[in-house]
Amino acid sequence: MYFQTWAAVWQMDGHGPYVWGAYSLTLLVIIALVAIPLVRARNLTQEIRNDERRRAVAAEASGENHASKT
Repeated sequence: MYFQTWAAVWQMDGHGPYVWGAYSLTLLVIIALVAIPLVRARNLTQEIRNDERRRAVAAEASGENHASKT
């Protein structure tokens, strides 16, 4: 192994803050690229379900109104 201790791995001959910062930023972007579409899909699915419920309730209510008029 190139580094003898974990402290040396973190320091990386003085380049550690840059390297680990770049890894952290990259990981953060990858997590965001996965999480954001998942959250949007979940929200869209919930909106579609709510819309279907509203339409079903409206159809039921209008069907009751038509039945009571005749």
